Amino acid sequence: MTVREQNRGEFSLGWKVLLAGVLGVMCGASPIPMNIIGFTIAPLQAEFGWTITQIVLPITIFGIIASFLAPFFGWLADRYGVRPVALLSLAAFGLSFASVSLMPTTKAASTLYIYYALWMIIGLVGIGSTPVSWSRAINLWFVKKRGLALGILLLGTSLAAIVVPFLAPRVIEGYGWRSMFAVVALLPLCVALPVGYFLFREPTADERPAGLASEGGTLTGVTLSTALKDYRFWLIWLSIAVIAAAFGGAFVNLPKMLGDRGIDAKAAGSVMMVLGLGIFAGRIITGLLLDRFWQGIVAFPLLCLPAISCYILLGAEVTSPLAMAAGFLLGFAAGAESDLIAYLTGRYFGMAHYGKIYGMLYMPFGLFSALSPLMYARVRDTTGSYDQILWVALVAYIVGGGLLLLLGKYPERFDSGEPVANPVAKAA
Repeated sequence: MTVREQNRGEFSLGWKVLLAGVLGVMCGASPIPMNIIGFTIAPLQAEFGWTITQIVLPITIFGIIASFLAPFFGWLADRYGVRPVALLSLAAFGLSFASVSLMPTTKAASTLYIYYALWMIIGLVGIGSTPVSWSRAINLWFVKKRGLALGILLLGTSLAAIVVPFLAPRVIEGYGWRSMFAVVALLPLCVALPVGYFLFREPTADERPAGLASEGGTLTGVTLSTALKDYRFWLIWLSIAVIAAAFGGAFVNLPKMLGDRGIDAKAAGSVMMVLGLGIFAGRIITGLLLDRFWQGIVAFPLLCLPAISCYILLGAEVTSPLAMAAGFLLGFAAGAESDLIAYLTGRYFGMAHYGKIYGMLYMPFGLFSALSPLMYARVRDTTGSYDQILWVALVAYIVGGGLLLLLGKYPERFDSGEPVANPVAKAA
């Protein structure tokens, strides 16, 4: 690296990669399925007579498959580089997502299984287009401003939460739900993929910020087997699982929840857009705070915010302003949680085996985010209300946030003995 490059800031060097990553996250398999599934409930019920549980089950199928494949895709990124993994998976996700538009029109029982099979394919090929891949490159470009950079990267999910709820119901209303799958698939294929092809890459050894590698140029960090023996790994894993189990179902079922309270589909779409704005704010604010303060005092209060959302949604009468407030707080905490997964992986376990460790920590996020919509839908189908599951979620948010208070300080050295860069200490 030249002297001039050394004097340039991390954002000056890495902004192009960060831009490509934001679009990759936005158009990838992490936010898009979650953002469209709620809007398919009414048209699929009308056309096929399926139950809510049957309609949201594809998210569970997709999420379970993707979750168990996350460590494998993380290993691929560690072994072969993040660029080919992210771009190939993004292309495959777009094509498989578009294929849902070719669903048969018959009401035969086999149609439901075809629908599930297509979602299985989306899960098999799409996980490399999630933050499992994109965040590895960002962690390698940024150290001092890592929290902010990861927050900006994961703004992709909030952008999806703004764009897709605006786009999906309008396409469904004008052209049908099949066309919606084809139109939304253009986002990964025609927006993120071209930009990623030209701009997305890992830094060379000379471009890496100081503190990521040993004097010999080797990235520092613990192995996956070492991380699995560390109590902090399992505290993070459990916290992610608890929060994801509470949030995923609320997010997917929110349009239906609001419909039960007399709020129509377009107004519910507006609430989902506000939720996206909450995610946007949560990403940036959480990232800025993580660069200044220890994660525990940042994470706990932010992850408790959705408990307020649950209390609002449990009310006998939910007005539009209250629904907007509930959506914003729910989104804000979701933004904080996703920031934390990537940030804590790098800070507590290093970058040498980041992909595999992040993949293992992404597993509970994907798995319980996938199971949660099914739990919410099942409660609604059997009791006629979401109230029971909202009470459980209210407690889960508080418990999940509290677990992160037990992690302790960031490590000063990894097994290699190399000192760890401590940007928080420098900033404080």
